[in-house]
Amino acid sequence: MDDGPVEQSGAVADVLDDDFDPPWVPADGDDLAADRFLDRELSWLAFNRRVLDLAEDDQVPVLERTNYLAIFANNLDEFFMVRVAGLKRRILTGLAVPTNVGTPAREVLGDINAAAHVMQIQHAEIFTSKVRPALEDAGIRILELDDLSEAERARLAEVFSTQVFPVLMPLAVDPAHPFPYISGLSLNLAVRVRNPRTDRTEFARLKVPTGVLPRLVETSAVRGAASFVLLEDLIAHHLDDLFPGMEVLEHHIFRLTRNEDVEIEEDETENLIQALEKELLRRRFGPPIRLEITEDMDDTTLDLLVSELGITRDEVYRLPGPLDLAGLFELGRLDRPGLHFPTAVPVTAPAFMPGEPNERADLFAAIAADDVLVHHPYESFATSVQAFLEQAAADPDVLAIKQTLYRTSGDSPIVEALIDAAEAGKQVLAIVEIKARFDEQANITWARKLERAGVHVVYGLVGLKTHCKLALVVRREDGRLRNYCHIGTGNYNPKTSRIYEDLGLFTADDQVASDLTRLFNQLSGYAIEKKFRRLLVAPLHLRKGLLKRINTEAANAAAGKPARIRIKVNSMVDEAIIDALYRASMAGVTIDIWVRGICSLRPGVPGLSETIRVRSILGRYLEHSRIFSFENDGAPVTYIGSSDMMHRNLDRRVETLVRLKRNSHIREMGELFDLAMSDKTASWHLDDIGVWERHAYTADGTPLVDLQSAVMYQLSHRKRIVR
Repeated sequence: MDDGPVEQSGAVADVLDDDFDPPWVPADGDDLAADRFLDRELSWLAFNRRVLDLAEDDQVPVLERTNYLAIFANNLDEFFMVRVAGLKRRILTGLAVPTNVGTPAREVLGDINAAAHVMQIQHAEIFTSKVRPALEDAGIRILELDDLSEAERARLAEVFSTQVFPVLMPLAVDPAHPFPYISGLSLNLAVRVRNPRTDRTEFARLKVPTGVLPRLVETSAVRGAASFVLLEDLIAHHLDDLFPGMEVLEHHIFRLTRNEDVEIEEDETENLIQALEKELLRRRFGPPIRLEITEDMDDTTLDLLVSELGITRDEVYRLPGPLDLAGLFELGRLDRPGLHFPTAVPVTAPAFMPGEPNERADLFAAIAADDVLVHHPYESFATSVQAFLEQAAADPDVLAIKQTLYRTSGDSPIVEALIDAAEAGKQVLAIVEIKARFDEQANITWARKLERAGVHVVYGLVGLKTHCKLALVVRREDGRLRNYCHIGTGNYNPKTSRIYEDLGLFTADDQVASDLTRLFNQLSGYAIEKKFRRLLVAPLHLRKGLLKRINTEAANAAAGKPARIRIKVNSMVDEAIIDALYRASMAGVTIDIWVRGICSLRPGVPGLSETIRVRSILGRYLEHSRIFSFENDGAPVTYIGSSDMMHRNLDRRVETLVRLKRNSHIREMGELFDLAMSDKTASWHLDDIGVWERHAYTADGTPLVDLQSAVMYQLSHRKRIVR
């Protein structure tokens, strides 16, 4: 086997020494152009616009287009609940500071509302004028009740009376009934009725129970008929049944978004779970930040909502219906294979293939023989990560398992493996990050279940989220202990592993094992580690380690040596990292940035970033892995791990990057970058003023190479990627 370890010019520990003095030291950025960054909030909106591009593309299977519409809506909801809510909160408390480009917070809020309003109208129009007709052409109809036959209306009347009516709770608003609380993201009907006896006009709010009933109601009892009406339309059609004796004058749909960004004050003495549970309860009553209404809402109803909800007119989004297109996720579950992406079955990594068809692979033997790099979802999570932990739980020679858990699924086999291991008498440590946004309640539930089984559950370090993805298995072999490690870029979640693109390294390397042992001791006990061998760890070492690698490339370029930097992240925001990349570009370093979401770096600016290219790739899988590659004067250094280039990742989280050791793994990452940056590959290109241009087809309409399909083919056929 010719895949030996890569020779390095110096140990990682030496590179991270405080007294290490690189030959090329950057300044503090004051001498660089003041307008060198792109606004991070508007860059995020541009990312969501790229999602909308996929929904608009008629070459994408139509049910996948509905999924992209739903993803856009879901993304925007989270953006408002977290980013916009946080910005508004800081403005109201007087704590707001200018953004990364120096724009005052109030001005940024106005820019966000203006841009988001345009995008939501585009979103609605794409559904109405493009996706909905394409669905109808495929035999999938979302209809108005007036378009149905008498038999269909009669059936739906029965459905309403038996399945919907009993669940509804109309709430009157009058002197005896104050305006009701409107929960965040709920879909509601604002109803105005007239009492014939008094001639008074009254207002009522009716919540659409989408949490307990399907948003799309089938019009026929025949399975597979694929004809639906919206739940809110069915309810509106039967308002007379809800307000008997009253004359229904008007009804309109509205939807409210609230601040759901969790703020936890923690110290060494408080019970973090109890504090978080209180905050989750408070989240339901956060202040409103966005009101979506249908375009037909009258001014009387709108004035009432604005007044009672305490929202400004700038935060009102008047949109063509229907509202809340996240409900289109339900269409994505239709069993219409021809309307989805072709089925892709993950393959088992070659190192983890069993010797015989009916055998179970011995993952420990495979990892002991060599480092194994797996690429999800192309390579199976179930036969790699999950099998690794299940084998560890069942193996009598395994003495201990240590693992971080940031997000996991509700029926997680990973958690069950840890429970099985603890019940078998093994020492099991789980670092559970219960502050993982929007998964807090699920993580609390699993943390308590783990504790009841005898697992040692720790909630990480005060003030820091534990975002790293680590597992360490301690096994007794031939009278001594050997450690087996997994370091990943994604969560230990079997469900998201099917749609998230991630990397994971399995290794029995003594340096990595020593690093992980000391890091777990730091997370669970009292320890401050100053150095690691093959890991870069935030918040103490990662930023410094990357900056020194970037600066070394700049020094090599200045000396006429080979120099190149390639970085793949979800977000590129951190100013210090960006400034270091600018200076490296000014020194002549070729730099490729592959980013899924936010990018505050401006590529291609003369005299600043002429050698930097930025690409973004979106597709059937969520690009989620993080890769950092440095030419290092012909002795390439490549890391994978959990950290994005954002302040929170570098300064307020526990993150890890691990250096790849095998030549084949480094070559594989290089080939992946070659494909991603190729002009023959479909991607979005960022220009120097922040505009993303989609490159998906040639001039004659031929589709460019789809990276994810190419990687899928390459790994399933074990062929090299053709560039």
